[in-house]
Amino acid sequence: MWVQLFRFLLRRLAVSLPLVVGVVFVTFMLVRIGGGDPVALLAGPTASAQEHAEIRKGLGLDQSLVTQFGIYISKAAQGDLGQSWLSSKQVSEEIAKRALVTLELLLWGVAIGALVGIPLGARAAARRGSTFDQVVRALSLAGFSIPTYWLGLIAILTFFYALELSPAPMGRLDASLITPERITGSYFIDALLRGQWEVARSALSHLLLPVMTVAVVACAPIMKHTRAIASEIVDSEFIRFARSSGLGERRIRGMVLRNSMVPVLTFLGTEIVGLLGTSSLIELIFSWGGIGQWGLQSILNGDFAAIQGYVLFAALLSVVVFIIIDAANYILEPRGRERM
Repeated sequence: MWVQLFRFLLRRLAVSLPLVVGVVFVTFMLVRIGGGDPVALLAGPTASAQEHAEIRKGLGLDQSLVTQFGIYISKAAQGDLGQSWLSSKQVSEEIAKRALVTLELLLWGVAIGALVGIPLGARAAARRGSTFDQVVRALSLAGFSIPTYWLGLIAILTFFYALELSPAPMGRLDASLITPERITGSYFIDALLRGQWEVARSALSHLLLPVMTVAVVACAPIMKHTRAIASEIVDSEFIRFARSSGLGERRIRGMVLRNSMVPVLTFLGTEIVGLLGTSSLIELIFSWGGIGQWGLQSILNGDFAAIQGYVLFAALLSVVVFIIIDAANYILEPRGRERM
């Protein structure tokens, strides 16, 4: 099985890489024909035409778009994503420094959202039409309807300003504390590993509010899709046969949940990838400093190199997440291996 799994993942990777190149190509062209001019921003309002030309040549913008893209791809294949035109820092270093910060937020948030949303959605499917089902559907609709930025602002207003239960939404750690030595990139986990309990407490207190905001955003669609998937399985012939054979409701619920896991797991992968863009607003509100906030600021500032690096990271994250999901589905669902 493991040899077949390895071959399957290689096929998935071979299909995914051209898609990544295509996404990067489209982004590369869009940011250049979108009307923004980084040369004017970098040169300033008093720069002469000659200074504009020198900056344009230094950035390689005097060449054709196809040539620029070819140079970018060749360097990107070697790990060189260029320099941010505004900060003059290497884009690859910025991504490496900020990626785990965002992934910490996403993974904790989606994990909590799944732990709450999957059982609620499955139970609502088992009790369709009941008061419990109506409550779950209402909560799911409310979660879909609330704008992300509004939810974050309300959380700050309630827990920081009104109740004073949360620290100020200004980063990941109290300004008076020294950041722990980097091991995983998570201040909370790194502080625990180092035995720095005060730092760990501060990191956890800063982590709770943004994570819960992500969890609420993630929980609503997870509940909705789990209910829809489980409802379809509840109506299937093998569940009706199991019920008519006298199996208890507890065993039937277990059968429904097991058969729901593959599509639900696939949807969780979609949630993680989709929330990368959503997290940029949450990071901005809480001054989190992850790659989402960095990418959003790069887009607003017209920093071409940083935008391309951010999109490349998002595309690669999608590939990695769905390859992991495909591997899990391959292991969990033997009946679908021939189709894979």
